[in-house]
Amino acid sequence: MTSIAALYRERDALPLRIRALFTFGAVAALHAAAVVLLFAGNTGADRSQALSGGLVLTAYLAGVKHSYDWDHLAAIDNSTRKFVAQRQDPVSVGFAFSLGHSSVVTLAGVLVIAGASMVGGLMQEGTAGSVVLGLIGSGVSGLFLLTMGLFNGSAFACSAKAYRRARTGAAINPRDLEPQGMVVRLLGRPLSRVRRPRNIYVIGFLFGLGFDTATTIGLLMMTTAASLAGVPPFALLALPLAFAAAMTLCDSVNGMAMMRMYRSALDDPQRKLGFNALVTGISAVSALFIAVVTLGGFAHAAFALQDPLTAWLGSIDLGDAGLLLVGVLLAAWAAAVLKLRRSRHQ
Repeated sequence: MTSIAALYRERDALPLRIRALFTFGAVAALHAAAVVLLFAGNTGADRSQALSGGLVLTAYLAGVKHSYDWDHLAAIDNSTRKFVAQRQDPVSVGFAFSLGHSSVVTLAGVLVIAGASMVGGLMQEGTAGSVVLGLIGSGVSGLFLLTMGLFNGSAFACSAKAYRRARTGAAINPRDLEPQGMVVRLLGRPLSRVRRPRNIYVIGFLFGLGFDTATTIGLLMMTTAASLAGVPPFALLALPLAFAAAMTLCDSVNGMAMMRMYRSALDDPQRKLGFNALVTGISAVSALFIAVVTLGGFAHAAFALQDPLTAWLGSIDLGDAGLLLVGVLLAAWAAAVLKLRRSRHQ
């Protein structure tokens, strides 16, 4: 009997294109499931048909928006950088993270549809359940991003040092770009369990436990209102699935883009040292920044602190700031491509 570990090894041995097809095939299956549930819930000529269709579209757009939260992007970006540095092709980092995150939302949506009143309590600010889950979500996300930020910060230091050496004419070995030093030794054990992209599923699930974004809470409240309005159960199930489908699509595309960016930076270190150092530095700084904000808010809530600093950190909303990070990374990539093309023509 083939073991699960052997199956995973066989999957990792598949060509990159085949694994990418599997990943986006799973994303397509989520989209198909949402559509099937929507139509199954609206088989009759009921006036709730238009209402449920509009709600599913709203849930889908909410999933798109949620995928560009800065903590999502920083977690996927920094994890991808780590796997690429270990000479893996992490095609499913974004998918695994968003699937774990959306699993929490989907489970909560199913409980809402089933009439579980405890979910409503989790959405009410200040309740015991809301506080506990919020602390779990923010604590895990803050510590994970801090760990990844320090790890990639070490990689940035190596890349910057190699870049300075290359400008003096010294030969560069690709191993010179790998994280080294005390930081890597200290982080070796915490990161040893994050060996494959699929391990990011658990991280995404724990990130989602906080119910700390307006998008997530809005989706669950919309599901509750639609249930009270008489929208059929199957159509209601399409709401969290549409949310998950949109988020997995956008996060999968983001993860693939990051993989291609970092692979292009590491495949030719002699010519792309500056680009490698730049994007690694952006990733490390973004992760550390989000970690400080998240852990500051965690400390403020967990220990009931009254100081203005942690109160301010806890009040920062980074939901729309993720697009800024995307723009910065794309600008860095475009600038590197233009510079490389100019150097080839000279």
